[in-house]
Order: sequence, then structure tokens, then C-alpha cells
Amino acid sequence: MQIEELFEIAKKARKNSYSPYSNYQVGACLVTKSGKIYTGCNIENNGIMSICAERVAFCKAISDGESEFETIYIVGGKKSSENLESCLPCGYCRQFMSEFVDDSFKIYYLTDNNNFTYSTIKDLLPNSFKI
Repeated sequence: MQIEELFEIAKKARKNSYSPYSNYQVGACLVTKSGKIYTGCNIENNGIMSICAERVAFCKAISDGESEFETIYIVGGKKSSENLESCLPCGYCRQFMSEFVDDSFKIYYLTDNNNFTYSTIKDLLPNSFKI
């Protein structure tokens, strides 16, 4: 699949976001090394343990037996807007993902001018907790 198509899948997943507290919707599209696609959206609650789109996608894939991951595509923006913003994984997600990917795993996101770029997990989390 083309990068643009994978971003479209992330945008579609974003529409399922449950985000009544932040009003910020995030969608993720995770691609495994075998080519399977898993999506996720952020799911909030009024407690302290909301879950981010990236972790939803990873949990779905891992619970299906997947263990090798290629890339993830992330989009985010205000609930009432189709305008998307640059949206990078939070620190918790970065550490979570680092458990399951190698240092070259690519995280694609939109830039401010609606183009896309990527960073590796190593770029975003140079000193992850590893055993």
C-alpha cells in the first residue's frame, strides 16, 4: 500500500475516537512485517487510565498473535475539525512500542503543512528501558 492510503486508514480509525474530555481525536494504522493492518483510536475515560490510539492498534495486533511490526501511521486533531495536526506518540506510547519493535521501526506523522515525515523509535526514545 502507498503511504497516502495508510494515512487514510488512520484517518478513518480516528473517527471512532472516544474523546469527550480532551476533544482531541487520534487514529493509528499499524502495519506488520507480514503486511497485515491494525487500526486504533484513542479511548478516554474520566479516570486516569485512558488509552492512546497507538497502544490500541498494538494490543489488537499482539492479541491476534502478531509480533513483528514494520511501521505505524498517526493522525490527530480537534474533534470538530477535519484539519489535522502534527501528532507524535506520547512518552508512554514510545516506551510501550519500544518493547515490541527494533530501533529502526518507523513512526509516520503529518507535518504542520500537511505533508508527512517519519521518525524512528530510536529517534523519539533514544534511551528506552530495555532488558
